[in-house]
Order: sequence, then structure tokens, then C-alpha cells
Amino acid sequence: MRTFPRPFLALSLTLTLLGLGVLPARAQSPSSSTATPASASSTQDPAQALVALSKQLDSIKTTLNTKASDGTPLNDLRTQAGTLQQQASQWVETLTPQLDSVQSRLTVLGPPPTAGAPPETAAVSQQRRQLTRDQGKLDGEIKQAQLLNQDAAKLTTEIAETRSEQFQMQLATRTASPLSIKFWSDLAHAFPDDSTRLKRIRGLLADGFADAWQAENRMPFVLCMLGAALLIVPGRKLIERLIFALVLRYMPEGHFRRSALAVMFTLSVTLSIGVAVWLIYQGLNWNGTLDEDIDALMLALIRAAFFAAFVAGLGRALISFHHPSWRLPNLMDATAKVLRWFPWLLGGAFLLLITLEHLNAIAGSSLPAAVCTRAALALLISGLIGAALLRVKRIKRSQDHEHRQTKHALWVGALAGLATAGVIVAWIAVFAGYVAFAFFISWQMLWIGMIVTSLYMLTHLQHDLFETLLSPKGRSGQRLQTAFNISPGTLEQSSTVLSAVCRVLLLLVAVGTLLMPFGGGPNDLFSHIGNVFVGLKVGELTIKPGAIFNALLVFIAGLLVVRVIKRWLSEELLPKTKFDVGMQMSIVTLLNYVAVVIVFALALKTADVSLQSLTWIASALSVGIGFGLQAIVSNFISGLILLAEQPVKVGDWVSMSGVEGDVKRINVRATEIQLWDRSTMIVPNSQFITQNLRNVTHGNALGRVKVSLPMPLGTDAAKMREIMLGALNDNESTLETPAPYVRLDDVTGSAMTFSGVAYVRSPRDASAVKSDLLFDLLARLEKAQLPLSTPQSMIVRNLGPLGEDSPAAPG
Repeated sequence: MRTFPRPFLALSLTLTLLGLGVLPARAQSPSSSTATPASASSTQDPAQALVALSKQLDSIKTTLNTKASDGTPLNDLRTQAGTLQQQASQWVETLTPQLDSVQSRLTVLGPPPTAGAPPETAAVSQQRRQLTRDQGKLDGEIKQAQLLNQDAAKLTTEIAETRSEQFQMQLATRTASPLSIKFWSDLAHAFPDDSTRLKRIRGLLADGFADAWQAENRMPFVLCMLGAALLIVPGRKLIERLIFALVLRYMPEGHFRRSALAVMFTLSVTLSIGVAVWLIYQGLNWNGTLDEDIDALMLALIRAAFFAAFVAGLGRALISFHHPSWRLPNLMDATAKVLRWFPWLLGGAFLLLITLEHLNAIAGSSLPAAVCTRAALALLISGLIGAALLRVKRIKRSQDHEHRQTKHALWVGALAGLATAGVIVAWIAVFAGYVAFAFFISWQMLWIGMIVTSLYMLTHLQHDLFETLLSPKGRSGQRLQTAFNISPGTLEQSSTVLSAVCRVLLLLVAVGTLLMPFGGGPNDLFSHIGNVFVGLKVGELTIKPGAIFNALLVFIAGLLVVRVIKRWLSEELLPKTKFDVGMQMSIVTLLNYVAVVIVFALALKTADVSLQSLTWIASALSVGIGFGLQAIVSNFISGLILLAEQPVKVGDWVSMSGVEGDVKRINVRATEIQLWDRSTMIVPNSQFITQNLRNVTHGNALGRVKVSLPMPLGTDAAKMREIMLGALNDNESTLETPAPYVRLDDVTGSAMTFSGVAYVRSPRDASAVKSDLLFDLLARLEKAQLPLSTPQSMIVRNLGPLGEDSPAAPG
């Protein structure tokens, strides 16, 4: 499987971030003004900085009370209030350690001397007074910063509520219906004034072109126009062909190639068209010759061009009419064919929307003209969406008629139903006179469609990326397995977890972006989530999202380092020592436990969690240990004792309470013993400490082999002894020291019993060696014509109650 080089991956990620960065939010009005907030620098005097923040907060409150009903200034005020709240919080975090330092120094000095005690020196008294003044000053500044933080938070909430009220009032505003005569008569009366205003804008544009055609500006103007023309069509197609060739050559086959290609095609359309419009602006305003109003209009058009191009490129990449195999959604070719032009039409509709909106704002168009423009735009956007839905519905009906049904996800049908309802509501609202509401519905359909399709594409991209990078069969996955000794299952689980985390983050960003038209946004959403977690206290423990994230990074990095050290110890260092395999595994396990505890302590320190904050946890655990956790703690301590004292180590052959086998692993709670049938017995560690245990292989014990042979009474004992000693000495597995020996154990009325004993290197070899000796002895006895003793037949006789041998039987 081929993989793509790191430079190409870095280029892809850079283009992705660039595309997300250039994607504008909503086009802001050029007349919106933002005040520069005071910076909370550590080099500033805290008192002066807090006074400046207080004045700025009062200025925001005054502006809020005097502002007209316009959503854009309220958004700016809300941003300023949020920035002020963050700066006040920073001052609290900056001054609190200083106050703690002063208090600790006062603690070192101790309390002032009481009456009758020896007086302290003048230097100590002066230092105490200075520290007391500093303590009071810092305490007052911290309280002031906390109060500013609370006031800014309340002001942010008040601004959001005010904007929500204004937004609802605006949507509820009703004008004359386009079906009424009044609507057109008002437009006709305002037409002469609007025409005069538009002529002024047209004159300004003509002056701008005339200035750009001057001798000193002509060459840059021509070059910029030529560059824009080349970028829009031939340049974009050339970039797409280059991307296509690079992807086919360097990216591995699979789903990631398809999703990455969709993202790159989207960015190519966005950047080529957006940069082309930016070049047009640069050519017209090369030496700053444009009028202020025209310059603001052009800047708004640049932002709108990037957004419109993104909408068109996104739809084009997902439909993928020319390359069906690269298509991400489950669309038929017929559906893709009827929808191929709609992304461009919707992008153009959005560009027209922003152009007309800013043109009306700059020209100062009348209310009838603005209402007429918004009504036309609402009908245009909703009409395009409705036409697309009708065409898709027609294709689906023909498909169902031919009995080739394609299943789609539930959310696809829900979005289609909502879009259909939105189109119907928008048209009814326009002809009922609720033009502002219809315009909002039409814009929201376009906005939500863009967000949902972007989320769909990015979700596929991140899922395919993790699946490719962490695939056990891929090159990167194999390198991770080799470098960190990670199992294939762990890689697959990591891919699933990381993909789920990224999916949740993308969903949160999408939800926050959807809230932007209602006065919210991604920053507000994460701010609310952060405030919830920051305000969450459990006992004396305060949860901070940033600290938790840093602690997770420290913990994961620490575990990776521990894993590398464990592998180095088990594969490099310990095999070169005199320790046996069981001792090596015990050392690695014990050090692993110690290292994990240290990493966990470092993670707690990074999360700003002190032992004092965990006292309530210790108290709760002490009660639990006294009841349900006593056995677990006992097994845990026993496991540490086993690892430290080594009465049993990995590889030993143990026998206890009917369990006999090899120790395979000593865990924190229990020990794994492999039995003779290859099954595994899990034994709690406490049993190794509290019960009698036989360790067969402890202390390098030798294996003992004993062979007993019953021989007839007439057997030559000396010859039998010689045969058995020969067999014991000739076996390769028996040891010379201790030397084998043969004894005559017993002589009965029917047989003589000879026993031979030999020693082997390990008790594990005794059974196999005994079998070999028996085969060898049987062959030697047959060759020497010495038969083994046969057992006598058993006679079963009736013993009573009145049998012939019964004492009660008659004589």
C-alpha cells in the first residue's frame, strides 16, 4: 500500500486550515465600529488598568442605552463586553499568586509581638507594615477585578437579550404585500430619489475605473484584471488537474483519497474565485484612488465572493458530476446531473444578495426599494431551493417507478422536509407582507445548507484520515506498532475514539455557527460550555477545561514515555543482566506501576488539583474500603508484596489448593496461572500470602525421577541393579551429580520391588525423562529375558451372613 509523503500531507492540512480561515462568517456592515479594549498586560499598573476597564464598561453601558435598534452594533458591544470579561479574569489570575506570596511572607514573619514580649527590630516592623499594605492593596484589586468580571458577564447577557428582542421585532414587522397596489405605488414614488442615489454610486464607480486607467495605474490595473480572468476559469481548472494528479500519485487508495479530493476541490474553487475578486479590487484601488463608499462596497464584495465561491465549490465537490466514483454522498448520476448547476446558482444568489444589501446601505435607498430588493432575493433563493427539491423529487419518483430504491439517512429526509416547508413559508410570507421574515427564512436555508454540507464533508475527512493513519495494515500503522509496540486492536480503537472526539468538536462548531444569525456563534457556545465547567465545583475541587486538556496531554505523553521505557528495559537492558525471565518481568511490572502513579500525579499537578482538594475523595474511599473495597485493596497490597519479595515470580511452577500450573503474569489484583490443559486460572493475590503455597521451581530446584519395577522372586538382584543403573546413567537428561542410584525397596511373597532414582535440571523435565527411562528399561529387560512380576488373580468369595466361611455357618 502506497502512502503520501509528509510534505504533501502538511500542504493538504495547510490548505484546509487556510480554507476554513478565509471562510467569512456573515458579511458585516462597513459602518460597524469596534472600540479597542484595554489590554491586561502584566507590565501595567493593576490599579490603572482596572480603572480603565471600569471606564470602558461604563462606556459600553452608555452606548447600549443610546444605540438604535441595529443588530450589528450590538454584536460589537457584546464582543467588547466579552473581551473585558476575559481581561478582568486575567487580572484575577495574575494578582492571586502575588497575594498568596505576600500572605506566605507574613506567615513567615509571624504575628506581631504582644505586650510584654521583646520588641522586634525596626527592619522587621517596617517590612511587616509594607507587606500589610501590599496585602490590603492586592486584596482590593482582586475584589475589584472580580466585580468587573461579574458586571461584564451580566452586561453580555443583557446585550444578548436586547438583540434577541430587536431581532424578534424586526421579523414581526409587516409591510404592504407585493400583490397590493400600495406596494408598487410606494416603490414608484420612491423611484426618482433612488435613481438619483444609484446614479451617484455609478458615477463613483466610473471615476474609480477612470482613475485606474491613468498612466501611473494602468499597468497594475491591466495585470490584475488579466490575473483575475486567468484565475477564474483556466487557472482553476489547471489547479484542479494538478491536485488530481498529485492525489492519484501520492495518496494511498481508499476513502481518504476521495474525501481529501473533495476538500481540495472546494478550496480550489474558493481560493481561485476569491483571489480573483481580490485582484480586481487591487487593480481598481492600486494607489488608494477609490472613494470611501466604493472601497467599503468592494471589501464587502471580496468577503461575499469568498463565501459564494465556497458554497459553489462545496456543492460542486459533493455532487462530483464528472467523477461519480469520487462522490461522497449516495447520489444517483441522474440526480447529480439535474443538480450540477445549482451550487453555482446559489453562490451567485448569495453574491447578489450581499451586493444589493451593501449597495442599498451605501446609496441610502428608500424603505420601499429595500423591501422590494429583499422580497426579490427571498423569492430567488427559496425558488432555487424549491426547484432543486422538485427536480430531485421527480428523479426519485422515476426511480421508485423502476423499483430501484436507494435508502438515505433519516437526517437527509428531515432536512429535505424542512427545506420544503421553508420554501413554502418564505413564499407565503413574501406575499403576506412579512418580507423581513421571508428574507430571514431564505437566508437561513442557504446558511444551514452550507453548514450541514461542510460538516458532512469534514466529518468524512477526519474519519478517513484517522482510519488511514491508524490502520494496522497501513504503513503508518505498522510503524506505530513497531515503534511503540501497539497492538492492531489498540490502533483500531484509537482511530474510533479520535474520530468520535473530532466529530463531537465539529458538531459543536457547527451548532455555534448556526447560532450566529441569532446573535451567537462558536465562541459564545464554547464560552458558555467553559463557564459551566469553570463554575463546576466538587468540594474544594474546581474544574477548568484548559487545565483538564493540558492534564490529558501530560498523561498521554507520560504513558507513551513509560511504554518506551518498558520496552527498552524488557528488550535491551534486562536481558543483558543475570536476572532470570521471571525476575525481569517482575521488575518491569513493578516499575510500570510506579511510573504510572508518577505520571498520574504529574497530570493532577497540571490540572491544578492539590491533595487538599482530594481529601473528600480520600474520606469517601476510606468508608468504601472498610466495606466493599477491602478485598480489592488486600489483593492490591498482596500483589505489591509478590512483586517486591519474589516468593512467586513469572515462570514458576506452583501448586496450591488444587491449582497447579505455571505463573504467566502477576497483575495488580490477581495472578494468572496456566494449567496443564492450557487453560488459565485467575487467583487473587491475597491467597499467595495467606495460604500454604508449594513453589516447585523456587530456588532453581532440581527435578527428581523415580522408577519402580516389580520383579519375580527368582530375579537376579545384582543383574537387575546393573540394568537399571545403566539405563539411568545412559540417559542424556539425567545429571551426574547427584549420581543416580538403585535400591531394593521391598520383598513380598510374590515379588521384589526395585526403585531407581535420578535427577534432572528442572522439575518440568521429570515426567518426560521418566517416560524415556521406562521405554528404555522395558527394552533392556526384554533383551535380558527378565520378565516383570504379574499380579496374582483375585478370588471373590461369599463371606456371609451364612456363607461357608461365616462363623455362624453350621458345622
